[in-house]
Amino acid sequence: MTDLYPPTGDRELLHQAAAAHTAAIRETEAFLRRLPDVPDPADVAEYANLLSREERTRGERDAAADAVGLTIGSLEPDQG
Repeated sequence: MTDLYPPTGDRELLHQAAAAHTAAIRETEAFLRRLPDVPDPADVAEYANLLSREERTRGERDAAADAVGLTIGSLEPDQG
């Protein structure tokens, strides 16, 4: 019998996490494109929610990347 829900590997989880992060960024971009010249409190709240989603999905993507061996210590150049 074929398993209808096969186990998902680390690479697939990484692909899904990257897609979710990309979607979050695209939603933020779409919001910024339609933002009025003078944002109201609802716009500020929506932007905060969108940024929170971006941060959460980035963290999930980074954790999934770590799980497949794509660990990066820092992108900052060494000072010294």
